[in-house]
Amino acid sequence: QVQLVESGGGLVQAGGSLRLSCAASGKQSERTFAIYGLGWFRQAPGKEREIVAAIAGSSDSAYYTKSVEGRVTIFKDNAKNTIKLQMNSLKPEDTAVYYCAVDQSNAGLSTTLSWYDVWGQGTQVTVSS
Repeated sequence: QVQLVESGGGLVQAGGSLRLSCAASGKQSERTFAIYGLGWFRQAPGKEREIVAAIAGSSDSAYYTKSVEGRVTIFKDNAKNTIKLQMNSLKPEDTAVYYCAVDQSNAGLSTTLSWYDVWGQGTQVTVSS
């Protein structure tokens, strides 16, 4: 079973940047980010978890939710077995716990939350105004 661990969250002022990382470990983890759909999600207090960005395991095709388009980039570092989420021009409404996740049923682009079956524990991002 693959395990995921996020890092890189923290407190930042509005307009600032953060880079989140998600590392995989466990059985076949060295192949995780090359063969499965990958995504970053977030959940703010009192709100449902939502997708932020996704990237295909089999390619670099990516998806971004409208509220982050142009400010966020998702990319893979296969050599380091990590996926990153570069977030720029952060806004207070970006404040949430951010999770990375894997869809083990699909090597392509997965944009639906319910398709994802392995989740990290989350990392807190707080953007102050």
